[in-house]
Order: sequence, then C-alpha cells, then structure tokens
Amino acid sequence: MRPPGTQKQLEKRRRRAIELLKRGLEKPAVAKKLKCSVSSVHTWQKQYEQQGEEGLRSKTVQGRPRKLKERQRKKLVEILLQGAMKNGYSTELWTTRRVGEVINRRLKVVYHPKHIWRLLIGLGWSCQKPEKRAREKDEEAIRHWKRYQWPHIKKRSEQKSSPRVS
Repeated sequence: MRPPGTQKQLEKRRRRAIELLKRGLEKPAVAKKLKCSVSSVHTWQKQYEQQGEEGLRSKTVQGRPRKLKERQRKKLVEILLQGAMKNGYSTELWTTRRVGEVINRRLKVVYHPKHIWRLLIGLGWSCQKPEKRAREKDEEAIRHWKRYQWPHIKKRSEQKSSPRVS
C-alpha cells in the first residue's frame, strides 16, 4: 500500500533516508526516524547505489486514466448547475442515472452507473435528499387541529389507560 503524502513528499523522505545513511546511521535507526520499514530503507539505498539521484525520484502515479478530461469535467459541473429541468427532466432532482445519461448524451462518455457517484464526489458534489412534505399540507388546519381536537383525543386516551379505583 502506498504511504500517505504527495509524490514530492515521498521523494523528499527517500532523499532524507540516504542523507541519514551517509551520516552513519544504521538502517533500523533511519527507519524508526522516518517512520517506515527497514526493508524500504534497504530498497532506497539499493536504488541510490544503482541509479544515483535518479533512483530516488518519484514515479508517475499508476492507474487508469480518467474518462473525462479536465475540460469535460468543468463542462459537466456547468451542466449540473443549470439544473435537471433545463436538461430535459421533469424535476430538479439529479440522480446518478440522470447524470450518467447527461454525460453520455452531452459529453459522449459512458460511465457505469455505480461509478458516477465517485465522479460526483470527486467534483465536490454530495448527496442531497429532498424534504418529504405533502403538497396538500395546510399549516393553518394542522395548527387548528392540534389546538382544539388533539387535547380532547388525548384526554380520552388518558382516561382509558388510567386504572379504576374501587
């Protein structure tokens, strides 16, 4: 597993290890000081001996390249900010399925539905759940019911639940 830190920070760590070895510290002491394994210090020393400074340089990050280029990612954010209705949907709710359809239709890139969520998180978007509220909700009627009807219902239930005294 790759240790935490940027490529530059990790390269600096390797250079520091070689510097400490040159000063005469033993590999276990260097490993303890840099909070790494002794085998890592051994590997860095071997690379330095074989390749010099070049052996300590950071390598490019491996992995699959992004499907969306930076320009396309910025375009996607613009599209999402326009809203779902402006992009042909009946509500303003963005779902991962809808985002996938828009990416496919507008940017000509196909994403697996399960990976769209990772893309959105990478763009700084988060899950938003709409408030659940009935459209027919009448606040005034609710206040009236709570004030005048609920107390009578509540009194009846208290009377039923209280034990009888004989």
